[in-house]
Amino acid sequence: MTGTDVTRTEPTRTPPDASPAPAGDTTENRELPLLALLALATAVFVTSLTETLPAGLLPAMSRDLGVGESATGQTVTGYAIGTALTAIPLTAATAGWRRKRLLMTAMAGFGVANTVTALSTNFPLTMVARFVAGVAAGLAWALLAGYARRLAPTHLQGRAIAIAMAGIPVALSLGVPAGTFLGKAVNWQIAFLSMTVLTVALLGWIAATVPDQPGQRQGARPPMLRALRVPGVSPVLFVTLVFVLAHTVLYTFVATFLDGVGMGNSTDLVLLVFGTASLASIWIVGALINRHLRALTVAAALLVAVAAAVLALPSGSSALVYAAVTLWGLGWGGAPTLLQTAAGDAGGESADAAQAMLVTLWNVAMACGGIAGGILLDLVGSRSFPWTVLLLLVPVLAVVVAARAHGFPARRTARTS
Repeated sequence: MTGTDVTRTEPTRTPPDASPAPAGDTTENRELPLLALLALATAVFVTSLTETLPAGLLPAMSRDLGVGESATGQTVTGYAIGTALTAIPLTAATAGWRRKRLLMTAMAGFGVANTVTALSTNFPLTMVARFVAGVAAGLAWALLAGYARRLAPTHLQGRAIAIAMAGIPVALSLGVPAGTFLGKAVNWQIAFLSMTVLTVALLGWIAATVPDQPGQRQGARPPMLRALRVPGVSPVLFVTLVFVLAHTVLYTFVATFLDGVGMGNSTDLVLLVFGTASLASIWIVGALINRHLRALTVAAALLVAVAAAVLALPSGSSALVYAAVTLWGLGWGGAPTLLQTAAGDAGGESADAAQAMLVTLWNVAMACGGIAGGILLDLVGSRSFPWTVLLLLVPVLAVVVAARAHGFPARRTARTS
């Protein structure tokens, strides 16, 4: 998924086949391998940006590929379908692979997919390339957080994951606006080719600085049905599905929506405002989540709902659009962290299965959001997107409020690994 921004974490214990720590290598005297962690953060950046880059380039991509904008929006859908269909089975199939080999394979997949996307003038071929990118994302997201954890001493593992996951807000706040600007200044193909160049450099960076880690012993597939019976898991998964669906309907077609309100030339700036607000949201959530997960989740849904209500108004004011986008970013930026944490806490011993289902449902929601947005665009136009977001957020808020005993409790009890 994405990036935007949810991961399935690997178990924190050292695998039985892991290499022993060097003599004198204790949790007290080891430091964070910053170059390696920054390489992982760049990998997260590539996966997140590859997923969301078309959102700011839809009009230009549509013209060059000879299809409507609703069809071009399905390039995000194809990516999400690739991840949703393959994340769990591919993770199981590659469980025994060395981690470095698996990471480099996934990143090479991004390089190929972005190159084909940039050079293709055929819409079906472009969709195939986007699907391949989604498959690569399924591999990458299943290992990145766990890889970062295993590179750090125990007392610094949380900080290691935070560094690796920093690629998500950077992609939102800088990557998408920069890609949109580049697409306008030159052409959208250059934006995708730039991703290929970055990926090639990243492969060398990973090869030179990221220590290898062994894979895990093959085991049984996650007990999905058992996890669904754990109190609190189903509400969290429902909120994830519908919240992501609401966001994706509008975000995938944000350039088209802005065209409709006379702000098509400001798409890059609007996305920069959204990304900057998302970055602030992630910082706020990180500071408060241990004590206020429930309140933060309610606030996130309310902020996005208010933003949608403002965008639904036929005011014609660009100032109101920027205000709404700021609220949208503040609400959405921390949502992946909130939902992943809620799933892990609710799942308990079945947390890994809950996380795997969350990743899959996240990408199902993104795929459905792209499809639903395309249908709405063709039938009633882009002004229907904010109203759709509002409608979908009603059950989201209802479930979060109702799940006060399990799922989104008033007082969070952190799960220990």
